[in-house]
Amino acid sequence: MSNLTAWERMEVVHHKNRPTVNDYIPALFTRFMEFHGDRCFGDDAAIIGGIGLLSSTPVTVLAQVKGRNLEENKRSNFSMPHPEGYRKALRLAKQAEKFRRPIICLVDTPGAYCGIEAEKRGQGEAIARNLYEFMTIKTPIISIVLGEGGSGGALALAVCDELAMMENALYSAISPRGAASILWKDGSKEREACEILKITAEDLTNFGVCDKIIKEPEGGAHNAPEQAADSLYEYLTEAVGRLSSVDEKSLLERRYNKFRKIGMFTE
Repeated sequence: MSNLTAWERMEVVHHKNRPTVNDYIPALFTRFMEFHGDRCFGDDAAIIGGIGLLSSTPVTVLAQVKGRNLEENKRSNFSMPHPEGYRKALRLAKQAEKFRRPIICLVDTPGAYCGIEAEKRGQGEAIARNLYEFMTIKTPIISIVLGEGGSGGALALAVCDELAMMENALYSAISPRGAASILWKDGSKEREACEILKITAEDLTNFGVCDKIIKEPEGGAHNAPEQAADSLYEYLTEAVGRLSSVDEKSLLERRYNKFRKIGMFTE
């Protein structure tokens, strides 16, 4: 799988049978209870939030929802959250902090919804608020990019102590089509943009953005969903146990330093 190009990985994560959070949550967590609403506007089906047990450890789960068919995608707005989704996530993250529950974020979105209604309800502020607040939440945060991690819509659930990516997942500041439209005024060049953006798990590990690559079954997670879930479970149980033993002050210092050191540049 390591020989696949970025575009080939894009095709893998867009496979119609690729596991989604609706598959992973029942496989990873027991006694999961979903919570709804941001206590401000309403509930957003693009983000699931709730509490479950990872082995015997209570955790808060925040997950972006992709559908397998048109009806499921319409319900979750094609995994493009509205501001109330991010506010719901922050509400539950604050609740997790209060009870010292580790937070697990499952990221899978092409980006936040950019429609007029979302802008009217403060989409930019909601994302920015999450970036600000998640940086100082006093409980371990683990984020995993399952498929697509697009722009600020993904980053709003990816300010964390440890970022992992599925082997074929992609994490980018902008979609390849969006980049092609800006760079060449031609969205049809998204394949070329995909290759030069450096958005694969290997690229981002080299840049210091990704901390762990979770191996997928041969051909992609859709070929053996149970095996993919087992790999996720093994990583999460180890990471939650390790990070839960870190004292509060050290946890926040490490998180701050993690983001301060990210990036490569020349002058």
